[in-house]
Amino acid sequence: SPKFHAYFPTANSYPAIVADMLCGAIACIGFSWIASPACTELEVVMLDWLGKMIGLPEEFLACSGGKGGGVIQGTASEATLVALLGAKAKKLQQVKAEHPDWDDSVIIPKLVGYCSKQAHSSVERAGLLGGVKLRSIEADNDNRLKGEVLEAAIKKDLADGLIPFYAVVTLGTTSTCAFDYLDECGPVGNKYDVWIHVDAAYAGSAFICPEYRHFMKGMETADSFNFNPHKWMLVNFDCSAMWLKDPSWVINAFNVDPLYL
Repeated sequence: SPKFHAYFPTANSYPAIVADMLCGAIACIGFSWIASPACTELEVVMLDWLGKMIGLPEEFLACSGGKGGGVIQGTASEATLVALLGAKAKKLQQVKAEHPDWDDSVIIPKLVGYCSKQAHSSVERAGLLGGVKLRSIEADNDNRLKGEVLEAAIKKDLADGLIPFYAVVTLGTTSTCAFDYLDECGPVGNKYDVWIHVDAAYAGSAFICPEYRHFMKGMETADSFNFNPHKWMLVNFDCSAMWLKDPSWVINAFNVDPLYL
């Protein structure tokens, strides 16, 4: 039945198979722009096409002329970790500007992130890999995370001397395909300077259809967004598309500049 979505329809297609063969034959080394300008430029343009296709706000697109842009990751789990590390780097810089005498060993134990108890296990794993606390918050009776519950958790942690820095809002949870209230959680994140990462790994492809875009309400409040074309879009695994409003935090967090480059 076309209404049966209990299993992720991860699949491929003849065009995707041919593209994979072509990619393997060209054997392009796309580490960075300087390694392959054509490969990098093609990725930038294609992510803009894809962003327009699902109706992402313009500030996430490279063609907007702002800071935003997209990049291909391997999986949504990877994108969640990348966003967390970017948020961590941003908050570390902010806190050090306010407290010059604090170093990483003082700040990092105070950092705390948030997600719904319905969020994918990869969110909890990102917290473990990132070395920070990640708080699982109760969802409502419809398995959706509400803004007031997120704000209450943030207020409590601020009162306890902790530093909220990151929150994951899921659009299409793995268990029940529930949609967190992005239009409530996003403004809460903006209010407390908490990075909002939107994980739409499973259901994001549905936003291609205008009639489903009401689930994206509040996307302009997010800092990063991710979904998996390798689920509904018949693209070979692995292809996970991620967009950031300000990629500089992620770039700076992972940037190394060895002499040979």
